[in-house]
Amino acid sequence: MISKLDIEKFLNDFTVNCKSIQRKNFKKGHTITTYIEKRNQICILLNGEADLVRYDLNGDKTIIEHFTKNDIFGEAFYIVTTNNELSVEAKKNCEILFFSYDNIHQKCKSNCKFHQTLSENFASLILEKVMLLNTRVEILTKRSIREKLRGYFNILSTRNLSRSFTLPFSLTDLADYLSVDRSAMMRELKSLKDEGFIKKSGNKITLLYKWFFDFMVGVISGSVISGSETKII
Repeated sequence: MISKLDIEKFLNDFTVNCKSIQRKNFKKGHTITTYIEKRNQICILLNGEADLVRYDLNGDKTIIEHFTKNDIFGEAFYIVTTNNELSVEAKKNCEILFFSYDNIHQKCKSNCKFHQTLSENFASLILEKVMLLNTRVEILTKRSIREKLRGYFNILSTRNLSRSFTLPFSLTDLADYLSVDRSAMMRELKSLKDEGFIKKSGNKITLLYKWFFDFMVGVISGSVISGSETKII
């Protein structure tokens, strides 16, 4: 996940006297927040799952990021313009902490350690966001659906330190995340399975050894996404 902060540990340090923090609950399908220019809001997902999404003029959705427990998000991490209509939607029932970027750099009246920790780690959080978005752009710039799937699966495998992993969202949302047609993506997934590159059971994917052999050939030829090295265990 993006945040390396142990949110649960620091929640014990934040008190009801900390007026700059709000705690809210959202039902599945509801909009948690909309990214608006110059509103430096930061959110922490305490429970649930959510997506940062963008809708084009035709109403087509693209998933920019997927958030799970303890992830941090908000306008403070993005350059928001009127052409980027971004919103965060609850995929499950969610509990969220809201506070502003400006407030975390001000001394908390109740000497809240939560504030201090966020302030000290904010630069590293921004760096992690930049790295994540760079990886996302790198995947999206791949020409074929197969290349996009391979790049994304390599990232999930590395993140989980395993050849097997569970997709963090539905196949429909995966198509939205990769900005590809769902039917075409399903055909490509079937081809990868039939050709012996992957095993698939529901949302669980296992990368087979042929996948890694082909990957190493790509490394030698220089045709593989940089930063997508995968450990086999």
